[in-house]
Amino acid sequence: ENEQEHAKLWFKYLHGGEVPTTAVNLKDAADGEHYEWTDMYKNMADVAEEEGFHEIAAKMRLVAAIEAKHEERYLKLLDNVKEGKVFIAPDVVVWKCRNCGHLHVGKEAPEICPACNHPKSFFELRAVNY
Repeated sequence: ENEQEHAKLWFKYLHGGEVPTTAVNLKDAADGEHYEWTDMYKNMADVAEEEGFHEIAAKMRLVAAIEAKHEERYLKLLDNVKEGKVFIAPDVVVWKCRNCGHLHVGKEAPEICPACNHPKSFFELRAVNY
C-alpha cells in the first residue's frame, strides 16, 4: 500500500496527474528510445571504450541498435493510432480478446467482446508463434 501511494504521489507530477492519450504515451516512449540510442548508450559506449572496456562498449552499441528499432516501432504504432489503423486490417484476420481469449474473424475487431463485454481496446491480432 505504501508503494502504491508513493506511485500516486509521483504520478501527480507527470502530465499534471492526468493519464495521457495513447498517442502522447507513444510519442513519449519514442522520444525516450531516441535518447537512449542516440545519446545515452552512445556516450556510455564511448566512455567504456576509452576506459578499455571494449567488450562492454560493443554490447552497449548493440543495445543502442535495439533501442533504435524500439523507436521505429513506437513511431509506426503512433502512425497507426493517428490513422485509425489499430483495429482494422486490410484482409480478414483473427482478433483475440486479451481479457478472455475470444477469437473474432474479420477485417475489424468488434466494438465489444461478445464473450466478456470488454471494449475493442482489449483486442489484438492473434499471434501464432508456436
